[in-house]
Parts: sequence; C-alpha cells; structure tokens
Amino acid sequence: MSMRLRLFLILILATGTVWASAVLWTRARTEAHVERVLDARLSEAARMVASLIADNSIDLGAAAEVVDGGGTQPAYAPAADYEHRLSCQIWSVEGGLLGQSEGAPDGRLSSGPSGFSTSEVDGQAWRVYTAEDRDLGIRVMVADTMEMRENLVGSIITALVLPAGLVLPALVGMIWISLGRGLAPLDRVARVLSSRSASDLTPLPDEPAASEVRPLIEGLNGLMTRVASARESERTFTAFAAHEIKTPLSGLKTQAQVAALSSDPATKDRALAQIQKAVDRTDRMVRQLLDMAAVEADGSGGDEAPARVTELLDGVVEDLTSLARVKGVALYTDLKEICVLQCSRPLLLGIAVRNLLENALAAAPHCSEVTLIMQPIEEGRNCAIRVRDHGPGIPADELAQVTRRFVRGRQAKGAGSGLGLAIVDLAMERLGGRLTLTPAEGGGLMAELVLPCVAKQGRSRPAAAVRPTA
Repeated sequence: MSMRLRLFLILILATGTVWASAVLWTRARTEAHVERVLDARLSEAARMVASLIADNSIDLGAAAEVVDGGGTQPAYAPAADYEHRLSCQIWSVEGGLLGQSEGAPDGRLSSGPSGFSTSEVDGQAWRVYTAEDRDLGIRVMVADTMEMRENLVGSIITALVLPAGLVLPALVGMIWISLGRGLAPLDRVARVLSSRSASDLTPLPDEPAASEVRPLIEGLNGLMTRVASARESERTFTAFAAHEIKTPLSGLKTQAQVAALSSDPATKDRALAQIQKAVDRTDRMVRQLLDMAAVEADGSGGDEAPARVTELLDGVVEDLTSLARVKGVALYTDLKEICVLQCSRPLLLGIAVRNLLENALAAAPHCSEVTLIMQPIEEGRNCAIRVRDHGPGIPADELAQVTRRFVRGRQAKGAGSGLGLAIVDLAMERLGGRLTLTPAEGGGLMAELVLPCVAKQGRSRPAAAVRPTA
C-alpha cells in the first residue's frame, strides 16, 4: 500500500470518526433541548387552560379548543413535517370527561398524578402534562405524540447534517489532492533516484526541501558516500591483490625456467630455493586475502555469549610452532585463564592473533624471542593480548599508516604483503576491541589487542615456551 493511500485512509477514517461523533453528540443535545422546550410548552398550555377556567373567562368546551388552535383552520396549511398540534382533555376529579380538543384520542391521555408522564393511547405513545385544580375539581391534560417529537428532532438533524454531507465528497477530494502535493518532495526524490544508473553514487542535489524530507536526503547521501568509498576500497584492494599475487607468480615462472634450462646443480638449487620462497610468499598472501574476506564478510553481531579463548590461542600457537623453530625464534606464551572475554566470534580473534604472531616471527631476528601474553587490565574490565618481538620495529611516524591495506613500514623484513595489520585492525573493529602498536623497550614492537573482560575466574597456569631447533 502506498504512503499516499495509507495516509488518505487514515485521514478519512479519522474524519469520519469525528464526523459521526459530532452527529451523535448533536442529536443527543438536540433531543435534550427539544424535550425541554416541548415539555415547557405542554406545562404552559395546561396551566393556561386551568387559569382560564378558574377565571371564568372561558367554558370547558372552548378551553379545550384553545390548545388546539381555537378550532379554526388557519389561512395557510402548514407543512405536515412541521405541523405541531397539541391535544387537550379536561377531566373531572371523579373521572368524568368534561371536554377535549379536536384530534384528541378517545382514551384517557394519562392516569398518573400531576406532572409529566408518558403513556400509550390507542397504540400511540404520548408525552402528557397533567395540571390538577382541586378547587374546581378538574384535571387538565395537554399532550403531543412522541412520533411528532422524533420527527422534529430528525428534521433538525437533517437540516444540520445534509449540507455538511453534500460537502463531504469535496472534502475527500481535497484531502487526496493535498496529500499528493504534500508527498511531492518524496516523489521528486524517487524520480531522481530512479533516473540514475547503478554506477552513479553522487550525492543528491542540496536544494531546499521540507524538514521531514531533509533527513531522508541526508541519509541517502551519507549511504551513497559510504558505498562509493567501499567500492573504491574494493577496487583498490583488487588491484593491489592482483599485483601482489602477480609478482610471486612471475618469479615462480622465471625461476622454474632457470631451473629447467640450467645444467649447473648450484644454479638449479638456487632456483629451487627461490621457488620455495615464492611459494611461501604466495601461500601467505592467499591466506591473508582469505582472512581479509572472512573478516569483512563477518558483519553479524554474534550471540554475545562469553567464551574462554585460551584454547583458541593455544591452537594458534601450536599451528605456528614449526614456523618458529624453522626461523630459530623462541615462542613464549603466558595465557591467564582468569580472563574470560566477551567474544562470541572466536574465529576473528584467532585470525587477528595469528597474523600478529606471523608478523612478529617474520620480523624477529634469529635466536630472539616472541612473546604472547594475555592478562586483565584496567581493574579487570578489559583483557589485553600482547605480542612482542625484538625486530626492527615500526617508526613512530608510520604507526598510523601500517594498518592500511598493502602498506608496509620502511624497516619491514621479509617479503610481506602489507595485509597482516590491516586484517588485525578490521577484526578488532568487528569484535568491538582495539589494536594498539607501540615501540617496545629494548627494541622491537609491542602489539596489544584489548577486548572487554566478562569475569575473573579460575587461576593462572604456568607459562610455556617453544624453543628453536638447534
């Protein structure tokens, strides 16, 4: 259902409800006022007849006709809908009929006491006022029919509502047209968007707009800016990834040709060693690209359940043990089990820690040490996972840049791709944590991952170390 139709139906329903309520209220108030006015007329007519008889100004037969208009036909015939004739009966206190007006019913109008009453005579309902004069011994009854009263109220309500009802179609049309004009700014935005191509992500024109539409335009412009930035980032990422993969593949091809064409065993060995390095570099590049894709794709919030991560970190360390031994680097771990992290997506944390350790092992000199420590900080509110190496480190002026994709520090060692720290930084953003890089005392780099710590439980376990092979 369109917004215009929905608003139209809501307004029509609201207008109809108000209209019906007004009609019902008007009818109720009109009935009450008409009832009081007609009752006052009945009582005045009855007292007038009784007064005339008491003053001997008129006999009983003539007195009854006074109420009915004097027994004479007026010069004009009133419309039947507005004809209002009262009926009058004069009874003796003993119960005899002394006189009645023309058109009065044959039966007694009321058998009740003095005052107002409602009775049914000859199958018709009457509203009666009885005035009793004990001195004269008479009871004067003046009445009109309930049907006449209802017709009178209906005529008044019709006279009030009918003109308004005739205006109702015009009101409906005005509401429909007004809604169309009121929603025109949205239609203009829709036309602008529908006329654009999929590649056109320029902001919508910043022109005067209704205050209700401006937040929509600002939101759409913000979305287009973010989408354009994401697309540009993807294009850059694809271009860099293609370049970085192409380089080792070209080296592989060249060294394979050298090994195939050379008859010198030493030359073949050097070519095979270069092929091994290129394969290792390509392997790490592919794994990092897959890690980056996995981290970017994992935008879900998870189930936010606390999870112990020491087992996960132990698995990461075990996977890198052989690499540490081959490089001649000691891998030292100290994982405090008392840290229970708020980490519902351990896969991302594992990717982040593995990339930090791979970077540290690549930068660490032979026979040096890489440490992995997890401990509570900030009075137990957070938990820090620290990776420290004794490599060349990162200059202070490059710390803000090395978390960008394909950016490497000028002191970086090995044939890296510049994706590792970018993956770590993105994973921590997804996890709601933070990555901090600081120069370590005595040289090297300290990388720290900070995540919320749910609780402290259990006790510390002894540190472990992996020594390099001899």
